[in-house]
Amino acid sequence: MALKTSVAGQTWSFADLRTLLAKASPERSGDHLAEIAATSALERVAAQHCLADMPLKVFAGLELMPEVDDWVSDLIARQLDEVAFRRISSLTVGELREHLLAAEPEELERLTYALTPEMVAAVSKLMRNQDLIAIAARRKVVKKFRSTIGLPGRLSARNQPNDPTDDSFGIAASLVDGLVMGSGDAVLGVNPATDSVEDYTRVCRILDDVRSRYEIATQTCCLGHVTTAIEAIEAGAPVDLVFQSIAGSAKANRSFGVSLEILHEAEEAAKGLKRGTIGADCFYFETGQGTELSAEAHHGVDQQTMECRTYAIARAFDCLLVNTVVGFIGPEYLFDGRQIIRAGLEDHFCGKLMGLPMGVDVCYTNHAEADQNDMDVLLTLLAAAGVNFVITVPGADDIMLNYQSLSHHDLAYARETMGLKPAPEFLDWMMRQGMMDETGMLTPAPQALADAIDGVEKLLEAS
Repeated sequence: MALKTSVAGQTWSFADLRTLLAKASPERSGDHLAEIAATSALERVAAQHCLADMPLKVFAGLELMPEVDDWVSDLIARQLDEVAFRRISSLTVGELREHLLAAEPEELERLTYALTPEMVAAVSKLMRNQDLIAIAARRKVVKKFRSTIGLPGRLSARNQPNDPTDDSFGIAASLVDGLVMGSGDAVLGVNPATDSVEDYTRVCRILDDVRSRYEIATQTCCLGHVTTAIEAIEAGAPVDLVFQSIAGSAKANRSFGVSLEILHEAEEAAKGLKRGTIGADCFYFETGQGTELSAEAHHGVDQQTMECRTYAIARAFDCLLVNTVVGFIGPEYLFDGRQIIRAGLEDHFCGKLMGLPMGVDVCYTNHAEADQNDMDVLLTLLAAAGVNFVITVPGADDIMLNYQSLSHHDLAYARETMGLKPAPEFLDWMMRQGMMDETGMLTPAPQALADAIDGVEKLLEAS
């Protein structure tokens, strides 16, 4: 089915939906690398015009990858709520944009399963950054385990105490560094340097020992492979959240060693532990634009649409956290600060519209054309957009994964500047430690810091 439009006195034709979506995408290096991007700004505008005029009911009837047998596509088809979709099926993609901009929070929530990931990707391609921010800010997604994530007026953070050798004291010391700055209400989460069941279990125990000793109102996670988590749970490890990186095609997920069946097995195992105190949302998913291209599994689909397809997997589970590691894969996929900022806002908007508790790892690699000023901009825009959580590390420099993220001080800046608080349960804990006041602002607490460091040292010596 050829898709046509006229722009600037010229008729433009696009072979299929896959081609149209790729040509309509805001520019990014990954689509150029895949040789599917618009070849000029004029072609991009023409594709966006054509996409804007496309009726959703026609859109819903077109196969994105008709030649591929893909379980992600099958899942997407099963998730569509036909009754809810009929309410908006007469709209074009452009009219959907106007509808979303005028929609109240309740309407945005009703649309969650009325839209396919491809529709969500399509409408985002027509939006300015301020549109992505304004709509996402009205779409609240609240989840619970030991703390409540996603409430209005809150900004949570993952405290990421990575260590290049998974050294126990290195992890614990970094953990305390973040806690005293108010980071950790989303999760205390370590990327392990190895993926053995033994190391996975040791990291889980370090995190859980610190959490339980100080009665911290949060959850922990060792970000090993989901099959490692299953084995560790069977061996008695204290696992709160199970983690997995996922992607938007079956082939890309095979490269991660995961399937729907494995993910369901992991969720069942984690829920069986019943470690949540106020909720049972026990999955943590990570995503990122460019994943499918790097795995040679994108099937000619642009990276942002593939990213949205990934969210269909995440929303099939009870997840507390989902985040895009927006600049982590490198400049081959998102070249500079401008592309990273745009992608971060897109991912957050699309995930929220699809009903996910969306966070963002505001980050870049050292060979990208980006710097910490770009990350300041993205953090501030995401805080305005109501992002559920961000990720912070000491000094914004992850010495294990070798990339630049946000510092714990950046989190304090965002909360103080925009009047945002941590999760309520974590705020109560911080206040009891004398490290935060009732407004969520940090207080001078040198004795609390000294006591925490001394306590961690004794804890590790005893274990």
